[in-house]
Amino acid sequence: MENKAIARTLRLLSQLMELHNENPFKIKSVANAAFKVDKLPFALKGKSIEEIGKIDGLGKSISGKVWELLQSGTMSDLQAIVANTPEGIVEMLGIKGIGPKKIVVIWKELGIENIGELYYACNENRLIEAKGFGLKTQDEIRKLIEFKMAAEGKFLYAQAEPLVNRLFEDLSVWLNKFHQEPLLGVAGEYRRCLEVIDEVVLVLGAGNIGEFAVGLSDFEPLQFEAKSPTLYEARTPFGLKVLLHLVPKGDFYVNYFQLTGNPMHVQQVMSIAGPGHYETEQAIYKKAGLAYIEPELREGLDEIELAKSNTLPTLINYDDLKGSLHNHSTWSDGVNTLEEMALYCKGHLHLEYLGMCDHSKSAFYANGLNEQRIYAQHKEIDGLNELLAPFKIFKGIESDILYDGSLDYPEEILKTFDFVVASVHSVLRMDEQKATSRLITAIENPYTTILGHPTGRLLLSRKGYPIDYKKVIDACAANNVVIEINANPLRLDLDWRWHRYALDKGVLLSINPDAHRTDGFHDMRYGLLVGRKGGLQADQCLNAFNLQDITQYFNNRK
Repeated sequence: MENKAIARTLRLLSQLMELHNENPFKIKSVANAAFKVDKLPFALKGKSIEEIGKIDGLGKSISGKVWELLQSGTMSDLQAIVANTPEGIVEMLGIKGIGPKKIVVIWKELGIENIGELYYACNENRLIEAKGFGLKTQDEIRKLIEFKMAAEGKFLYAQAEPLVNRLFEDLSVWLNKFHQEPLLGVAGEYRRCLEVIDEVVLVLGAGNIGEFAVGLSDFEPLQFEAKSPTLYEARTPFGLKVLLHLVPKGDFYVNYFQLTGNPMHVQQVMSIAGPGHYETEQAIYKKAGLAYIEPELREGLDEIELAKSNTLPTLINYDDLKGSLHNHSTWSDGVNTLEEMALYCKGHLHLEYLGMCDHSKSAFYANGLNEQRIYAQHKEIDGLNELLAPFKIFKGIESDILYDGSLDYPEEILKTFDFVVASVHSVLRMDEQKATSRLITAIENPYTTILGHPTGRLLLSRKGYPIDYKKVIDACAANNVVIEINANPLRLDLDWRWHRYALDKGVLLSINPDAHRTDGFHDMRYGLLVGRKGGLQADQCLNAFNLQDITQYFNNRK
C-alpha cells in the first residue's frame, strides 16, 4: 500500500471521528498523522512497527493503526466507525468543499443521509435556514454535487438540455459558412427524452461530408476527435459525451431514424421498410405500413403493434395543461409566497388554477403546517380567490404517509381540503412488502386524492424503495386515486415504464411540478416529456382538466 492510500485512510478516520464528536485532541492527532504520512520522503511499506512508531507525528497509537492497515488492508477503528455511519454520509466526505462541520449539520439537524437527498434539499431551498449555511453556501454545494455527477458521465435530461441547445445553436451558426444547406439533428436517448443521458448523438447530413470533416478542427466550442472518417467524438466542458455522425445528405433521414430509436424498434421497422433513400422519417414508417411513431415512444415495447392497428395514443402537449397541482409556498419550505405563486401561474403561465400543497405537520424539517396554520392558510386562499377570480387556488396538502400508512391529520382536518397528495418522506428503508403495504393503506384512505412520488427515488443518487408496482397501481384503480408524475427532474416518479399499465387500468396521472418557487413551475415540461414516453393522453391527465371539470372532480371525490 502506498503512502497516499494510507494518508487517505487516516484522513477519512479523522473526518469520521469529527462527525461523531470524538475527542478533539485525538481527531487532531490522526489528521496531523495523515498530513505527515502524505509528505514522507520514503515508503512505509516494508517498515517494522517499531520503525513506524519512531516517525515524527505518528507515535505508538497511530503507528499501530498504520501497521494494522499495512498487514491486513483494513483498520478496525475505521471499520467500527464506518459501521455506525450511513453510507451516503461517508460518500459526502469525498466531495471536496463539504467538510465534516457542514456534514454534521446536514446529517444531524436536517436528517439528510445521502448525496441525492442533499441535492434535492438544495433545489428545495432547505439548507439556507440551517446553522452555518446561507444561499451562497447552498449554491456552492449544489454545484459541487453537479460536478460530481458530471464526472461520473451521466446527466439528468434537464442538466443536459441547456448544453445540447447551446451546442446545436453553435453548430448551426458554424454550418452557415459552408453554403451547402446541410441537415442537422439531435438523435439518440436525448431525442427519446430519457430521464438520464449518457451521451448526445448528432447527425449531420451534407453533400460533401469531407469538407465538414476537415472543417471540424475550426469548431471552437468543442475539440472533436476522429473515431472514423464519419464518426467524431468530443466532450463538453461539463463532461457530456458528444458523438457526431457525418452522413451523405440523401441518407440523412434513414440515419437520423436509426440513430434515434431503441435498437429493437429500429430493427423491427427496418426489417419491414428495407434500405433506401427516404425524404422524411414519416416516409420510412409509411413504407413499413405503419403510422408515424413519435421519438419518445421508440423504445421497442408495443409501439409497433399499436402503429400497425393505428391505435397509437395522441400524446399530451404542454398546451393541454390547464393548471398546476402539488406546489409549496413560504407557508412551509417554499421560496415564494402563496400570492406570488398564484400570480405567476395566472399572469405568466396563463393557467386556470393552482393547487397549493404545503407540507403537513410531521415534516417538521420543512416547516410543516399544524392545524392552526392550516386554518390561517385557508383564510388567505379565500381572500386571494376573491381577488383573482375566475382563477382559483385549490386548498391542498402534501400529507406525509406515516410508517403505518396513515395520513398526518385526523378526519376533521383532512375533510377541509379540496384534495390531498399523500407522500412518503420518512423511514425510506423498507422491504418491498412493507413499502407496498404502507402505500396501499394510504391509497385506501378515502381522503387520499393523489399518490405523490410513489417510490421516493432521486435519479443518479438514490434508488426508490422497492414496491410491487402492479399491486400499488391496482389499489389506485380500485380506490379512484390519481398517481403523480412528479415532474422534478430529480424524481420523474412514477417511472414512465409503468405509465401504460396504470393507464390501461383506468388510473389518471397528474403532472405535478412539486414547485417550491415560481421557477419550479417550468419543471412541468419534464414531467410532460416522460408522460409522453409513457403514452399519456390529455384526457388521462388530471391537470389537463379545465377549471370546471377539475372542480367537479374534486367535489365528486369529497
